Parts: sequence; structure tokens; C-alpha cells
Amino acid sequence: MLRTDLENPADFISRFIELDNNGRVWKDEVYRQLIEEFGIKNWKMEELLSVYETCFCASCVPRLGADQAIQELAENYCLGLISNGKTPFQERNFRALGYSDVFDCVIVSEAVGLRKPDARIFHLGCSELGVSPEEAVFVGDSPAADIRGAREAGLKTIFVPTEMNPACEDADLTCEGLSALPAAISKLGEQGGAHQPATRPESNFTR
Repeated sequence: MLRTDLENPADFISRFIELDNNGRVWKDEVYRQLIEEFGIKNWKMEELLSVYETCFCASCVPRLGADQAIQELAENYCLGLISNGKTPFQERNFRALGYSDVFDCVIVSEAVGLRKPDARIFHLGCSELGVSPEEAVFVGDSPAADIRGAREAGLKTIFVPTEMNPACEDADLTCEGLSALPAAISKLGEQGGAHQPATRPESNFTR
């Protein structure tokens, strides 16, 4: 195992998290840098990446309140999921969380050649759900990729704060906890936002 090649595994983990940049940097670059910095001799980048891609799904856990919110919303809305990420890596994570059968459409950026905040990926999600952008609500935790991207595509938006992104002025609503998400979407509906469908990214529900 890699641990036997490291003098201080905690430093390796800390540096991995730093280089990962909340999932924004793909792991080939991360592992290439780590191998150089930590002088790892017995593992190649491709080997570490293969282990990561295969085993990461076993460590996926839902964010607090995610399961409750998803199940409640699925009773009343069509649900879509849009993720900036690799395929089939992201799909395996969604299956591990039990979300594959709950969402009516799942779009992974690499599979469709589009990434948030490109308006076309939001419009694709709406099209697969059979709804106009004006009828959809997008929930996200990235002010730029999720909220501004969705708003520019014509969707209503709900922002879920994180430690990295604690605030967003561009969202129609801010939802402090995922358990309050169904009520927030209902509120937008009363204001002329969501009808039946809602599109959302995985970032709201996994970590």
C-alpha cells in the first residue's frame, strides 16, 4: 500500500486536499505533483489514479440532509442532476449513494462535452426533463459555475453555502441546510419559479 512509502501520511493527505481544490483539479495532475513532492518511487501516477477511480465510490457519503431532501422532492418533482466531472467516475459515485434511480436525468460534463457554467448544459438538462428553463430550479454551491451559470441560462436558483463558498448574492434564495430545500423550492414556486421539475447538481448532496 502507498502508506508504507510515506514518512508522514497525514502530510500527504493534507497536500492532496490542497491540490485537489475541492475537486476542481483532476487527480492525474494531483498525483503527478504528489509523487514529485513526496519522492514516491514504487507507484506510478497511472496506478494511483486507477486505484482512486475504482475505489473512491466506496467512500462516498451524502451531505447532511441530502437523502431526506431528495426523497421528499422526488415525490413531487422531476429531478435532474448535472455534474462537472469525469465519466464513468461520477456515475459510479451516484450509484454508490443510491441516487441513480431517483433522478430522472443525470448529465456528466465529460460525457456531453459541456461544463457548467455553459448555458447549453443547463438547457440540455431541461430538455431531458421536458421542461423550459423558466420552470426549473437549479440548486448549487458554486456561485460561478452553478448559480450564475444557471441564472444566465434562465433558471431560478437556490444557493447552498459551504465553508469554501459561504455566500452568493446572485441566487434567488439561499438555503442554509439541505433538509430545508423542499420548503425553499416550494417558496420559489409560490413566487412563480418551479412548477413540477427541478434540476440540481451533485455537489449539493455529496462530498
